[in-house]
This record gives sequence, structure tokens and C-alpha cells, in this order.
Amino acid sequence: MGQARLLGNRYRLDSVVGRGGMGTVWRAYDVMLDREVAVKEVVLPPGLNDAERGVLYERTFREARASARLSHPGVVIVHDVVEESDRPWIVMELVLAPSLQDLLDQGPIEHRQVAEIGLQMLAALRHAHEKGILHRDVKPSNVLITDAGRVVLTDFGIAQVEGDATLTQTGLVMGSPAYIPPERAQGERAVPASDLWALGATLYAALEGRSPYERPDAMSSLQAALSEPVPPARNAGPLARVLDGLLAREPVHRMTAAQAQPLLTQVATLPPPPPPPPMTQTDATILDEPSGRSNRGTDAADTVLDPSEIEGITRHDATEGHPPGRPPSRDPQNRDPRTLLETDWAPPPGRTPHPQPRTPPPWEQPQQSSNWQQQLLPPVQNGPQSGPHGQGERRRTVLIVTIAVILVIAAVLVGAFILRQKLQSDAMAAPAGTTASAAPIATRAATGT
Repeated sequence: MGQARLLGNRYRLDSVVGRGGMGTVWRAYDVMLDREVAVKEVVLPPGLNDAERGVLYERTFREARASARLSHPGVVIVHDVVEESDRPWIVMELVLAPSLQDLLDQGPIEHRQVAEIGLQMLAALRHAHEKGILHRDVKPSNVLITDAGRVVLTDFGIAQVEGDATLTQTGLVMGSPAYIPPERAQGERAVPASDLWALGATLYAALEGRSPYERPDAMSSLQAALSEPVPPARNAGPLARVLDGLLAREPVHRMTAAQAQPLLTQVATLPPPPPPPPMTQTDATILDEPSGRSNRGTDAADTVLDPSEIEGITRHDATEGHPPGRPPSRDPQNRDPRTLLETDWAPPPGRTPHPQPRTPPPWEQPQQSSNWQQQLLPPVQNGPQSGPHGQGERRRTVLIVTIAVILVIAAVLVGAFILRQKLQSDAMAAPAGTTASAAPIATRAATGT
């Protein structure tokens, strides 16, 4: 790269650590402060005129300003912006960690870990929203997870700062179709609840392995977001209520950050599951190796380009009767769709969280849990008959009882046979005795004596 290897006579570019829709991220070294940093190189698409290049420049500096306004452990720190080689470069904190998408490619994640990741992402988004900044591109590949468990939200490349003008141009990033909330898919302006929907879709993907609207191509994902309900998460478990609340279609009915935090905390603090019993040789099974993600021509989880026509380099979204930077309410009762009342979240009226009634799992029915387990588990016996030796004793006892029963039945049959023979012999002897005693009587009657 020649002289471009040393940016601003200070940052030495060493190696590429990632590529995305907005550019390339380098691992670099700050020779002035003697520390490692990350440098994001903004790659400009070919064929842009001066006005379009100016829009991309403005968006790059907006990303740097938005990140620099945030001071939170869940957000990457921006150190500097350098303009060199006819493009801007953003110097950031170097976080060497896999993304949540990398972890998902290795296999499913346990509920407690998903809840902990969601808590840290929620804290970072709440901090950004308090500063008037919307991320607008929350997805697993923009979430880094360190070995120490720190969760870092990256890539504010399409962030929206309250009060700033909206940049509209062909080729500009609008988000990732598989993680775009329904109101954004309909062309409406993003609100804080939009980031919360994307958070719910990210947690959904952590449990199911894919987003609720992931399809083979970007247009299919957008069509699903516009018309299809969110399919129930089969592996939601104790996180089902959080997913139902964050993935509500209407922002006014969506769970707020304050309502989601205690539910995530409750799952994150659950006791770890008991270790599985040791496997015996007869119980051992061969597990299938996890298959990698299939290569697709167009990944619906990738950031795509805005198909809208150029409406000028910049335009102000000013709505009559509303303060700048704040969208008008779509609710007929004139409620702000960005926030909900700080009460327990309830499903939208007339609708249930799932398309079909769902039987609450045992952990939601403490009164019925014992009965449920008693019906499924056989009674456990304690004592000498619980082990292999007890099973042998049981078989011998059954054998002895069976033999005794057979002997008793045989004795009864023999006794009945002997009694029957005796009764028959007595019956035959009785008629003979009667005839002999009657003969003298008949003789005396004939002689008249």
C-alpha cells in the first residue's frame, strides 16, 4: 500500500481483521501513543460523482461523531478520524473478540448466556437512546463478545442522531433485511423501539440459529417483515415472554427497555442446570457433528443497499407541529410510539403472543410442577431392592412364591380327589347293607311268626 501504510504519520496498518458493507477494518498500531488500535477504512463504491462522495464522507464523520458522544463499556470507543488517500479513516478501540454470529455458527447458546448478552446490549442501546442516537443496524455480526464476557456493540455506520438531517442517496446502507423491524420495512422513520425489535430478533437468532425473517434473499426477508407474523421460537424456554414483547409488530405495543431488563435479569440469574449423569458404555451414543452454515449467494443478514432514488444530497425531516428530529405519532390517541408506559408489558389487545394457544411450561406453573413430575417419573425405591442385587432378590422371591402357590393348588386337588373317592365308596356300600337286613323280615312275614 506504500505510504498509505502509515496514516497521518501515526497509525501503521498491519492486517485486515474484517470486512463489511461500509468498508474494511484494519488492525493498526499507534506509533505516537504506543498502543494497538482498530482503523476502519471507508471503501467508496465506484462510479460516484462528487455529490455522492460528499454524502458518504458526511455519513462517515457522522458515525465517528455518534460513537464519540457515547461513553459506555458496551460501545466501541472512537479515538480519531483521519482523512487520507482521498477517503476518511476512523481510528477506534481494538476489540479482538469473535462476534455473536461466529458463536452461533458453532452451535446453540444456553438460555442464561443469551439473557446476559441481551442485558449488556440493552444497556448499551439505552445509553445511546438517552444521547439521542439510534443504531438502526443491530444484528449478531455487530455484537462482539470477549473472553471475559464483555459484550460490545459496533458499527454505528448508519446510526441516526436526533436533530441531524437525513441523508438519502442511491447506494447508502439502510440496514440488514433479516433484522429490520416492520415499521422500517414499511419505509417509516426509525424510533428507539426499532432498535429494541432488532435486539429481540438478535436474541431470537441466538436461540434458533437464524432471525425470524431470514429468507434466501433480501427481498424475501423484506416481504416477510411486511406481511408475516413472527414464528414462535421453539427453543425460547424462559425467554419466551421477552421475545414476544420485543418482537411485537406495532411499536406502541412493543416492550420497553425498562420492562425487558428485569425479565432478562431473572433468566440470567437462574441457577446452572445440573450436570448430566455419567454415561455408561451401553448409554453412549455417537453425536452428529454440527454442520456449518450453508453458503448462500445473497445472505439476508448482510447489510444491503437502499433502492430509493436520489432525492437530493440531504433533506430535513421536519414535520409540522413536531420538534425537529422527533417523528410524529402514528397512534390514534396521539401517543409517542417510541415509548410505552413503565408498567408490566401485556400482549396487544385481541392478539396472543403466539398464533396458537401454548400450554405454559412447568417452570411457569409452580403449583402443578410436582404433579407433572409424578405422572412422568416412576416411583423411586430405596433400600436393598434398588440396586442390581435387589433385583436378583426380587426375582428369587417371586420364584419361591410361585412354587408355593403351585404346591398349595396341587394339595387341594389331591385332597379333593381322595374325598371324592371316599364318597363314592360309601354310596356303593349303603344299598348292599339295606338288602341284607330286609331278608329276615320278609321270611318272618311269610311264616306268620
